[in-house]
Amino acid sequence: MSACVPTRHDHSSRSSRPSRSSGVKRPHSPPPPPRGGRFRIPGADVSASITVFLLAIPMSLGLAVAMGAPLEAGLISAAVGGIVAGLLGGTPLQVSGPSAGLTVVTAETIQIYGWRTTCAITIGAGLLQLALGSLRAARSALAVSPAIVHGTLAGIGVAIALAQLHIVLGGSPQSSAISNVLHLPDQLARVSPAAPLIGALTVAVLVLWPLLPGRTGRFLRRVPAALASVGLATAVAAWAAPSIARVDLPSWRSHALPEMPQGPVLGLATAVFTMMLVASLESLLAAVAVDKLAADRNRARSTESPALSGEVRDDETDESRESGGRPDTSGTPAASAAHAGPDGAERPAPPLHKRSDLDRELRAQGVANAVSGLLGGLAVSGGAVRSSANVRAGATSRASTVLHGVWILVASALLVTLLERIPLAALGALVMMVGLKMVSLAHIRNVHRHREFLVYGATIAGVLVVGVLKGVVIGIAVAVAVALHRLSQTRISVSERNGQHLVVVRGQLTFLAVPRLSRVLGRLPQDSDVVLELDGSFMDHAAYETIQDWSNAHAAHGGQVAFAGRSGGRIAEPAAAAHSCCRPWTPWRNHHCHDQPEHAPPAEAGSGTDATAAEAPQPTASDLNAMHQPSPADTVGTATAPAETETTSTPAPGDPTPAPSEPSGTTASTRAPVAPHAERPARTASTPRPASAGRPPRAARDHRLLRGLSSFQRDTAPLVRGELARLAREGQRPSQLFITCADSRLVTSMITASGPGDLFTVRNIGNLVPPPEAEEGDHSVGAAIEYAVDVLGVESITVCGHSDCGAMNALLGAAPETPDTSLWRWLRHGLPSLARVASAGDDHPVRLTGRLPADPVEQLCLTNVVQQLDHLRAHPSVARRSADGTLQLHGMYFHVAEAQSYLLDEATSAGSGSAGVFDPIAPAHPISPTHPITPERPSELTPTGG
Repeated sequence: MSACVPTRHDHSSRSSRPSRSSGVKRPHSPPPPPRGGRFRIPGADVSASITVFLLAIPMSLGLAVAMGAPLEAGLISAAVGGIVAGLLGGTPLQVSGPSAGLTVVTAETIQIYGWRTTCAITIGAGLLQLALGSLRAARSALAVSPAIVHGTLAGIGVAIALAQLHIVLGGSPQSSAISNVLHLPDQLARVSPAAPLIGALTVAVLVLWPLLPGRTGRFLRRVPAALASVGLATAVAAWAAPSIARVDLPSWRSHALPEMPQGPVLGLATAVFTMMLVASLESLLAAVAVDKLAADRNRARSTESPALSGEVRDDETDESRESGGRPDTSGTPAASAAHAGPDGAERPAPPLHKRSDLDRELRAQGVANAVSGLLGGLAVSGGAVRSSANVRAGATSRASTVLHGVWILVASALLVTLLERIPLAALGALVMMVGLKMVSLAHIRNVHRHREFLVYGATIAGVLVVGVLKGVVIGIAVAVAVALHRLSQTRISVSERNGQHLVVVRGQLTFLAVPRLSRVLGRLPQDSDVVLELDGSFMDHAAYETIQDWSNAHAAHGGQVAFAGRSGGRIAEPAAAAHSCCRPWTPWRNHHCHDQPEHAPPAEAGSGTDATAAEAPQPTASDLNAMHQPSPADTVGTATAPAETETTSTPAPGDPTPAPSEPSGTTASTRAPVAPHAERPARTASTPRPASAGRPPRAARDHRLLRGLSSFQRDTAPLVRGELARLAREGQRPSQLFITCADSRLVTSMITASGPGDLFTVRNIGNLVPPPEAEEGDHSVGAAIEYAVDVLGVESITVCGHSDCGAMNALLGAAPETPDTSLWRWLRHGLPSLARVASAGDDHPVRLTGRLPADPVEQLCLTNVVQQLDHLRAHPSVARRSADGTLQLHGMYFHVAEAQSYLLDEATSAGSGSAGVFDPIAPAHPISPTHPITPERPSELTPTGG
């Protein structure tokens, strides 16, 4: 392997892969189906099903009480939702059943039409869901503004809490949320102490149960908080309040089934549509949330134990059923994401998690609602509470969902006597807390950050005052009004400098802004030079015609008009003259603009360069609009140790069979980008070569360096020439010494957002800092440190390591006797890091916040940063300045695949910590001149992928 460049395995050749019929399991294939046709259920699914069952029983009864429905209807809907929706759904880990989001809708329907007609309405809502799922309308349902969706659910949650508060106080809820508020004083005046105390006990247990400390707490927390609270309240009520109102389950013989709906057609259609809308939105939102929970769990498990790959599977999707239940992952990115460990063995990729099939999920919810209505049950939808409990309990397939429905059927037949001992106040308190949790503070912060709180608040108010459907309509109307208001808020300013008028239009240009724009443009002198800067992303036809007509008239009167974009660049120029199709940090092989004939130097005969530059895709207008002005992204002066290299391909010692690798930044031959499946024309002996006039030196055969220099002179040099001239006059005064690896994937100026004169950079293989006594024949790093500290007077030194470092891979896989080469003489400075890992063991490893190192390579990469800081402190100039308090040392780690930077905690950076912890840098963290990369404390960090 090459130093500091990860080994790349060639997955494009299929000749080395075992065929499907060979019976050999590929490293990234999911586990094969059980042999012999036996139906097997994983133990994790059985355990998760029991957990969800214990949670679903009290919630189903409580929701039935809240809706005013027969209590057995809650059990029926829970069983049907688990079995039917579990078997047919597109989200295997989602648990369906009676939902808190449907409480207000169902309660209102029962009050107006009665229970048996409500069952018929539930059947109609299910059939409508089935039709919409067949039309693949699930994704369209999620196109509604999140502020409206979450506002609807929050309004329903508030209405539930107000209604259940009356039950907790020993009374009965009223017909609407407003009535519940108005009758609350009367209920408080005639309250009896038993019901409120039982309700308070239930709430207290619900809140405190997840907070139980210690080993005993961890054991007790295996019991769901809902079951624990209702169980304790039932036990206390049996002893202290024997006469309190309890659950009354009527005989199954008297269970009411649906009847033909009776009532006005418009009212019934409205009820069907409202029930379908709320059930569908809640189910689809829960499915998306379950996807995220399952993906996060799989990612965490694959980090802790790669052997768990393939644990979560869905072998019942339409695609996998056709392929025998084994999705082919050989061509997926996940399958090719394996990397070699220190021993050369291929490590399995993280588990492949399939996204939900939302249309299939919507169809399954429709079938479940139709069946539940036919059997006299409540409406069904996917529940976030039950589904999250299912994922966290370790469910791996839809078997846990189906089993939980089976357990509910068994309990409905055998545990009636036990269920009838539950106090209604406990169920009311449980449902009240579920309703309050539907008002999410995270959602409130999110809509406030996106300036959608007015829509969110209007939707909540509408749901509480006039009902769910009308509340949604009010939310949509307010959202449209807010959008129109924002479209009309176009700011137009005019300034004059040296006889030139600059008109800046900020915001979207629609017909609403045309009158003001016309007035401003009409006041400009007719023969003036005008630059019109359009700083927006949308212009409608009315605004376009207004600007076009004014521009033509202004030019006819002798004036000049130029149009500029957001960055100030003239947008009327041809694309070829803009020269902004590539950003400065784009790798050479992706520089499409270099492949244009006017910028590409002619190829040298025999260089092996394909003459396909004309095939490179040309940037479109949308591409040009998305580009930024060039910035000096990689113009930091660098002091480099002699061992530094960024394009080496020398196999690392100890790697007997290195896989073919292609170092970043260099390839075997220049290849123009070609679209997928495009055919490259074959070159024959008669194909004419380009003219060789003005060919560059032979050392630049592929011309990428020459083209990069040309791009710099054309795009970046004009922007930085003034700053570089100032630095040339005044000399360099960098504030930071940055010691990092020579890996070509590490662009220091990009990850630190620095420019010319900011960083004094030392790069070498493995970001090593030899101790002063170990510098036998190479003094370059020590000289750079002494020059930066004593001459330049830097204020801080940062040692930056990175993920999957080739030098650390080489150290881990080193043979007992290494060759006496320049590379290995240099890598011996990393042996103390290897010894430090061995001495620390598993008790106090250097780690990232929130997780242990993913593998031995990452552990050595992290430990190496801490060790090199110790070497750094041994240098006399560093020790002297550190003792004076005028020099700070920092450890940094950059995860290449995640593009995430981590900073070592201050105690370890200062040399006083026993075990180092690297904290992630938050995206919005402010940068200060004296301490540019200080992270927030762990409790304040934004969650990251690391």
